[in-house]
Amino acid sequence: MHAPSPQEVVAGLLQDERFRSACARRDMGAVFRLLNHRGVSTRRLAAVVEVTQGRLYDYMNGKSRVEKLAIFEQIADALHIPGHLLGLARRTWEPRAELADSNVPPPDGDDLDTVGTFRDADRRAGGGRLYQAVVRHLSDHVARRLVDSASGPRAFAAAAAFTEMAGWMAHDSGRDDLAERHFVRALPLARMSGDVPLTAGIAASSSHLALQAGDPAQAVHWAQTGLDTAGRGPRVPSLMARLRAMEARALAAVGRTDAAERSLEQSREALSAPRQAEHSWTSPFDAASLASESALAFSDMGKHDEALQAARLAIDLRADGRARSLALSRLALVNIHIRRADLDAAVDAGAELLRTSPDLGSVRFLKQLADVRNDLACHRCYGPVEEFLVRLDESTRQRSVLLADIVRPREPGRPL
Repeated sequence: MHAPSPQEVVAGLLQDERFRSACARRDMGAVFRLLNHRGVSTRRLAAVVEVTQGRLYDYMNGKSRVEKLAIFEQIADALHIPGHLLGLARRTWEPRAELADSNVPPPDGDDLDTVGTFRDADRRAGGGRLYQAVVRHLSDHVARRLVDSASGPRAFAAAAAFTEMAGWMAHDSGRDDLAERHFVRALPLARMSGDVPLTAGIAASSSHLALQAGDPAQAVHWAQTGLDTAGRGPRVPSLMARLRAMEARALAAVGRTDAAERSLEQSREALSAPRQAEHSWTSPFDAASLASESALAFSDMGKHDEALQAARLAIDLRADGRARSLALSRLALVNIHIRRADLDAAVDAGAELLRTSPDLGSVRFLKQLADVRNDLACHRCYGPVEEFLVRLDESTRQRSVLLADIVRPREPGRPL
């Protein structure tokens, strides 16, 4: 019996959760190890993907990682890894889904009403307690339609949108590992629907999550993947603005200040463009959203005056019904004052923050409050800071009690 080719081994791994997870993380070292464990020699692997054995060993041992888009594409094409598993465009050798080139029919009105209901509740109270409701709706009302040939692309678009939404709810619950799995699952569903803006929007969500996980290089990749995808579909200005804003934040985080500022400018231009098309599934992105993302980007660039101005604008623009967005904008303002070493301003902004949405159901927000506490703890010898920390501890305790049913158990001695 002949030894299986690397492509045959990959074909047998496409439904393996470890393989799919490694691809989603773009951990090519883990991918190569899985193939090697299934009998593909390192010499053959190196030859197929056209790298030296020494470089292959570095990838497999974790001494280096694949970073360049061209190398990911080279590996995907050599091993026949479907593009969507690595966040790439459909490869030329992949069979084209029949739905991809068709005109996508408008989404079902009931689906849109449900999305709107979940979004409104999320804005008011946070997504912590909505996660199970979204997953249940996905399971009970959406998933079964995927096997109904009469449903067509609408079913795949709805499944992608609700799966992405579940990812955001998991993120707000402090479960970023779970959020990543939802985003990974949402992407191929969106591709199958043929809905280009929806696919690009999911890439934007993955960029945000990568930033939260401290992987700005991956965040750059996802933002640019989203931009490439969006360029192949109808122009949705708010979506382009969101993708450019995410690109700016990621570029700022890796120290590419000039490029980040250009991306912010492009985001502003996109948001001010005439509305050529609207899209039902993509997440809303408005001037307040751009101001909020700009504040974070400028802060990472060390441009604290610009960050302060953007954070204040975000707060001014937030509507009353956007409780979590307002809370996160106030949180950004506190952090900017801390970075500026303006302790009095940080304490004043912190007092406003604590008065914001005391019943907000967001574990993510609770964790960021803990980060504020850690940043201020070294200044507690200053009276106003000490007084604020006492109030912050009490507020955190009260919020923790309200979120006790969704906060994950902590390891002994580990802070929230």
